[in-house]
Amino acid sequence: MKIKTWLLSSYLIVMILPLVLAYLLFAWINAYNNDQKVKEYFMASTELANIKSVLDNVELYQMNIERPEVDELASEQLAIILYSPDGFVLYASNPIYAQSLPTSRDQLYESLYSLNQGFRTYSYKQPVFEGKEIVGFFQVELAREAWVSGVTERTWFVLGIFVAVFLFLYVLVTFMVNRKLNVRLAGLKDEMTAFARGEEITEIAANNDEIGELQQHFYTMSNQIHAARAVIEKEQQAKEYMIATISHDLKTPLTSIRAYAESLDVNENLTSEEQSDYRKVIVEKSNFMKQMLDDLLTYTLLQSPTYVMEFVQVEGDEFFDMLVADYGPLCEEKGITLHDSAHVIGMYELNPKQMMRVADNLMSNAIQHTNRGGEVWIAALSDVKVQPDWLFHFVKEDYEFEYREHVYVIVQNDGKGISQSKIKQVFDPLYQADEARNKSDSRGTGLGLSITQQILEKHGGDIQIFSEEELGTCVICRLPKISGKGEDS
Repeated sequence: MKIKTWLLSSYLIVMILPLVLAYLLFAWINAYNNDQKVKEYFMASTELANIKSVLDNVELYQMNIERPEVDELASEQLAIILYSPDGFVLYASNPIYAQSLPTSRDQLYESLYSLNQGFRTYSYKQPVFEGKEIVGFFQVELAREAWVSGVTERTWFVLGIFVAVFLFLYVLVTFMVNRKLNVRLAGLKDEMTAFARGEEITEIAANNDEIGELQQHFYTMSNQIHAARAVIEKEQQAKEYMIATISHDLKTPLTSIRAYAESLDVNENLTSEEQSDYRKVIVEKSNFMKQMLDDLLTYTLLQSPTYVMEFVQVEGDEFFDMLVADYGPLCEEKGITLHDSAHVIGMYELNPKQMMRVADNLMSNAIQHTNRGGEVWIAALSDVKVQPDWLFHFVKEDYEFEYREHVYVIVQNDGKGISQSKIKQVFDPLYQADEARNKSDSRGTGLGLSITQQILEKHGGDIQIFSEEELGTCVICRLPKISGKGEDS
């Protein structure tokens, strides 16, 4: 139940229940009063009959006489007043009435022969006749002590019950509010405090109400923060590792450059051929350092959340023809056979410079991992009518091309291949650089595939690698077409 509904229901119960109880207690007292009235009226009528038989004596209504029978009849529960026909008090069992002024004639004749019920007494008044002449009046006051005592006792009893019920409701509501709100809010506050201190918190089942939703939001937030901290910690470790690795990789060629430069400067006995070789080594190592720093700068730039890559519209056939060209000399230098092709139509939004970097990175890796006499393929395709028949069989079985919405850049090479356990790691920064550090002919930084992946993701595309050991590797890059343009003809 929602807290709002629970509070409204509690308030309604707290307001209505005392009213219902008060009504029931009032009805109970009223029923008791009505029952007592009948009994008292019957008893008062019976007692009044005995009193009337004494007070109906005409001799009692004379001036200055003794009235022992009346004195005997009067008591604390029975007050008797005798009047003359003119309204003077002849006798009063209560001394207060003895000092009363004469009663007016209208008051004297009012409510005769009527047993009137008051809160504390029954009153009765009647004239006394001698023949047809009125000789006086008597008025009787019967106390209702039993009724008053009973009503008083029940009033206090009812008041006690009402107070007890009110206190019970107060304690119950206080307990429920404390259990429903205070305890849970205090627990949530303690969990937040523990989380702020970096302590581990144990998630508990959340109720289906506002506090439960707040608690669940807190758990979700804490999990997200833990995940973000883990990512930041991992990125920090990766950065530290990268700095250490890059520093090491820069130190090696820098040491070589320094050694060869000092030899050129100090050793005067070097032949012209040795000097030329030393200069070539210096240039080669300098180019390697330049490539490493360029890759590091590009990787750092792509990692920045504020970096926005600029795109331009290009003609597909013209740009992708240029993209796959000019790798022949590199392959010839290593004795590798190159197969290049481009069949792309339509318009595309991309960053030409970054896409050229993608092609360079992929071709550099393919050429580096292909043995002399091997083959390398590079193709750009957007037409379903042009299906590459040179793809490895495991690529054809696992990958489905969607030419209607995408253009593909494919780089494939035969050779040693990559084991399945390592394919997912090839996009990690410096992964290949670690393995290549033991290779004397290595010219990579280990950032190429990671940079390639980020560039393609910035373009709204993706990259996948397929490989089998002792057979070869195929890399497929997918880029989206501009909507409505470049459709299959």
